[in-house]
Order: sequence, then structure tokens, then C-alpha cells
Amino acid sequence: MTNACLTRRTMLGGLAAPALLGLSGRGARAAAGPVTIGALSDLSSAYADISGPALVKSVQMAIDDFGPCLGQKAKLVSADCQLKPDVSSAIARRWYDQEDVDAIIDLPSTAIALAIMQLSAERKKIVLATSPGSSDITGKFCSPYTTQWTYDSHAMARTIGPAIVRDGGDSWFFIAADYAFGAALVNDMTQVVQGAGAKVLGVVRAPLGTPDFSSYLLQAQASGAKVVTLANGGADAVNCIKQATEFGLQREGQRVAAMVLMDTDVRSIGLPIAQGTLLATAFYWDRTAESRAWSQRFRTLVGRMPTMLQASAYSQATHYLKAVQEAGTRDADRVMETMRALPVDDFYVRNGRVRKDGLMLHDMYLARVKRPSESAGDWDQYSLVATVPGDEAFRSLQGSACRLV
Repeated sequence: MTNACLTRRTMLGGLAAPALLGLSGRGARAAAGPVTIGALSDLSSAYADISGPALVKSVQMAIDDFGPCLGQKAKLVSADCQLKPDVSSAIARRWYDQEDVDAIIDLPSTAIALAIMQLSAERKKIVLATSPGSSDITGKFCSPYTTQWTYDSHAMARTIGPAIVRDGGDSWFFIAADYAFGAALVNDMTQVVQGAGAKVLGVVRAPLGTPDFSSYLLQAQASGAKVVTLANGGADAVNCIKQATEFGLQREGQRVAAMVLMDTDVRSIGLPIAQGTLLATAFYWDRTAESRAWSQRFRTLVGRMPTMLQASAYSQATHYLKAVQEAGTRDADRVMETMRALPVDDFYVRNGRVRKDGLMLHDMYLARVKRPSESAGDWDQYSLVATVPGDEAFRSLQGSACRLV
């Protein structure tokens, strides 16, 4: 209906509606319809394998397992963000204005996350940031309506950087993704390795979706750095590692380190090439009996084992639904308050908690990719080398730039 078509009766009805809703308080909001989660994911591009359609299925698993929330089964809608902030913002706006979506989950890039966070804060809607990894999300750009669940650039750097420096990696060169997350990875890792006594010899930046990394790898070779660090992810990381092997970086004594490498990436690269690579992860399917049981269920549904992002999405969606049920409302302020109050204890993490800045604090793991001779079978790809407590991996609240702290 357009404004020109409004009648006096319509206007009076519209004025009366808020008064009627006010009689029943927030309960009217809760009873208006099912709790609705929107999964805004990369369904067709560089990050589709590590998050994508399988992450959407993971969220649906969480909804199915949770059962009724405020008396009704929650609803899931999903869309392809196309890795474009403007497209993502348009989808989020439609979901909020026309489809009564309560929370948006995933958001596969930092640029997309920041755009949706701003819109969601204006609308008082909740952002469940699963995939974006910039520490700025719960740092200088923090929002009272956002939780960051899986990892951030600071935690990845703190988990992997000191271990490589201790192992003789005292000079570094970065091949970085030319967008916000790549910059955050370089910045955080630089601080960590320089603090440990190593030198950074240079940085080159490659656009998202670069098919040919030869010019960047040649610069890395020429630098003479002991460690060539890939500050990217998804298909870009896979292509870069494969091409680094073709260029013979490892044969010439340079170590290739990947800051963001997932199970599916390692499978695509293959153990003969990826073996020995150190990586940081928030989750590994074979870590505990609980993680194995859930991951086997996921594999039955999806056809492969989950990445840390796909496992994280289930945990995050479940925690959100628990908070809605506990709060007895879909009201974002009360739900966020409850999310911060409830502990996170599931197959994904133990003794996790949501801080004031929105970061879900949990342990991180340093892993090494197995040699083919060490692998006992399909998807047996990692050896967990060390556990890094959350308080050590993530930036402290005292050092945070978040205005909410």
C-alpha cells in the first residue's frame, strides 16, 4: 500500500496498534511469529567451501535439534552475499523490513560484517558473526548487538606466530589479501612476531580471487625471508600454497605458513603438499568424543567433515536460541544480555563465555598437518600440537578499543 492510498480508518488502525501491543508488553513481540535467523553466506565464490551451503545446513541442524523456541520452531532463511557489501546490505534490509528476521548469521568477510553491523545496530537486530575474522569487529567497531564466535586475527596470530618464531622463523614476508581482513591479519601477526624478536621483510597484497600468484611468490622468494606467510583464506590460500610448492619455496628452505587454513582447504591441497604446515584453529572434528559424534552427524547430512566455521555456526545459533528462550522474548537488548550471561559449553568449546565486547572467549589450538604416512584414514589430517587458552589467544578487555568495555 502506498502513502497515497492511506485512508482515515487505516491511519486510526495504525495508531491503535501500538497501544494494543503495549498492553501485552514484549510478549506480543515474542508471539508475533517464529524466531527467524537469516544466514547470509558465500554460496558461490571464494569462501563457499569453508562456510557456504554447508554452514547454512549446520544452522538448520541447530534449529531442528533445538525444537520449539518461544512456542514455535525457529525459521531459517538464507541468501548468497556474492561477497559484496552493497548486495549484503540490500538483503539484510529486506529481511529486516519485510521478512521479520531477528538475527543474521555468518557474514563471510569483514567488509560485509561491518556493513551489516551498522544496519543491525540501527534496527536493534542481532549479528551472529561466524566467519569474519578481523579483531576490529569486537574492537574499535564493536556493537552491543554483535557476537564474534569463531576466531579473530589477533587469536590466529597469537596461536601460530610464537610457535614458528621459537622454531627458528625469525624473518617474515606476507602475501596478504587486499581487503580489511588481510590487513588485520598482517597487522596482528606483525605485532606478535616482532614482539617475539622476528623481523618483517615485506608485504604484498593480492586481490580476492587472484588465480595466478606467481608475481607475489617471486617477491617472497627474493626477500629471503625464512617464513612466507599467507594472510588470506579459502580458495586464495589453496591456490597460493599449491603454487608455492610449484615454485619450490619449501625446497629452497622457506617455510610457507597459512594463517587461515581449513579442513576442506587441506583436503583440496592434499597431504603430500600440505604436510607439516602449522595452523591455528578453533575446532577440529576429531578432538573429543562429542566433537566426533556431532561431526559424523554433519558428515551424514553434508557428505564431509565440518570446518571450524561450520561447527561454530551450529554452536552460535544454538546459543542464540537458548538466550531467546531464556529471555522469553525476541527483544535484541534482552537477548544479548542473556547471551552474555549464559555459559557456552558444547561439542564446539568448553567453558566459553561472551564478553562485553561481543567476543566469545574460548581456547584455540595449534595444529600440524599430518604426513600421509601418519593419516589413519579419510579426514584424519591434523595433529593437535598445543592448546592456547582463550585469555592468551585473544586480546584482553584491558587492551581493547571497544567503547563498550
